[in-house]
Amino acid sequence: MRDEDKPAIRDLPLFRAVTTQTFDGLMASTYAQSFPPQLELFRQGDRADFLHILVEGAVELHAEWNGRDAVMAVVRPVSSFILAACLRDQPALMSARTLERSRILMLPAVDLRAAIRRDPELAAAVMGELARGYRGMVRQVKNLKLRGTRERLAAWLLTQSRREGGAASFVLPVEKRHLASYLGMTAESLSRTFAALKKEGIALDGARVIITDRAALAQAAGQDPLIDEMDASEDPGEVMLPSLGRPRGG
Repeated sequence: MRDEDKPAIRDLPLFRAVTTQTFDGLMASTYAQSFPPQLELFRQGDRADFLHILVEGAVELHAEWNGRDAVMAVVRPVSSFILAACLRDQPALMSARTLERSRILMLPAVDLRAAIRRDPELAAAVMGELARGYRGMVRQVKNLKLRGTRERLAAWLLTQSRREGGAASFVLPVEKRHLASYLGMTAESLSRTFAALKKEGIALDGARVIITDRAALAQAAGQDPLIDEMDASEDPGEVMLPSLGRPRGG
């Protein structure tokens, strides 16, 4: 593990308040690996032996059932993922694959669990991250169950604009097929929904989205703070899809 990686990892909410002794001990047992694009890191059902900390690249978390595959999140640096499974010493509920060349730090789950028992600040940080992840999951379930495809896409576009500082124009951070899967649509349905929203406040230039009428797009989304607004502790720069600079469960 490179020394230059440590400040960004130390700044993760999971490690920000822990003692120097705890942090240095965890980093001493962590090792780095580089992976090529499209490599399966683990599959759902595998035992979660390591907390993964992404420092370079991008990772897709996805789930499979009965021949179907759905994108759950796209992780960007610096972020950790598979936290819940590590804590429970249970099989992962999601699979993970690299989307591009990635460098990942591997922290043994057994060492993480031992450190949590010793350091109350780490235990408190873990509780905070799990609570944040749970609230994010509830928002996503509400979004999928209560909204139609047009409302879901419009709301996501507004959220992505907010993550990019209120930008009126931005490039989609993932391929459209990944976005469609995350929003619970087929690729064809996503294309039709993008076309429909051109009448309600957006224009497209390839992968670039241009918001031409924010008020009309917000009306199409039917925005709700209990679905769309992040908690104060959440990082507005995250792609989960929402993107992410935080630990992910699973």
